[in-house]
Amino acid sequence: MEERKNKLFGLLGKNISYSFSKGYFKEKFEKLGLKKHKYVNFDLQSIDDFPKVIEKNEDYLKGINVTIPYKEEVMQHLNKLDKTAEQIGAVNTIKFTKRGDLKGYNTDVVGFENSISPLLKKHHKRALILGTGGASKAVAYALKKNDIKVKFVSRNPTTKEMISYNDITEEVMDKYKVIVNCTPLGTSPDVDKCPDIPYQFLTDKHLLFDLIYNPEVTTFLKKGIEKGAIIKNGYEMLQLQAEESWRIWNDD
Repeated sequence: MEERKNKLFGLLGKNISYSFSKGYFKEKFEKLGLKKHKYVNFDLQSIDDFPKVIEKNEDYLKGINVTIPYKEEVMQHLNKLDKTAEQIGAVNTIKFTKRGDLKGYNTDVVGFENSISPLLKKHHKRALILGTGGASKAVAYALKKNDIKVKFVSRNPTTKEMISYNDITEEVMDKYKVIVNCTPLGTSPDVDKCPDIPYQFLTDKHLLFDLIYNPEVTTFLKKGIEKGAIIKNGYEMLQLQAEESWRIWNDD
């Protein structure tokens, strides 16, 4: 890949010192010999500071990944949206186009779909999605695309597509054989925490997917293992979405 001038990439989020992306892309640039490529964290306490980041780095910025809690809020600062990102209503990748536009994409869909697809069986017809943030929207989009009906679980349900944690009965657990954790509960260092669902009703027919990757096996997943459920964490999803971001940034 030709390198004429410095190229800057980064991760937009809040309290993201733990981030996977920075280390992943640093290693990638080293492997590819891209000495003028740099990846940094844009750790902002408010999305209102985002325009300042752009202004300060506009000569070098080529792409940004977006994480919690800005996947939805960042959309107001973009000029264009990819069709999938628009349908989902969340962005996790921004490309700086040659025309100077900021265009939003969602690579979480590709990452999640390709990560969970090999595990899906015929009896996986319905899914509970724990959490209602930006990532959960991409998860829902990917599951619906694969003909799996979804129900969001929220502490404060606001639509018909949502239920509360108190609504998860044995009957609900029996009906919804896929459960995806899109909440941060259980992330290191709070490894003992987990979403409040009735784990006693899990079976070997269930599939538990946790978007968390640190720790490798969360309490949520451990409780699945105890009942013989299939489990997977979010590490491969992260790798796949990062590679898709890289493809988008370099696709002229």
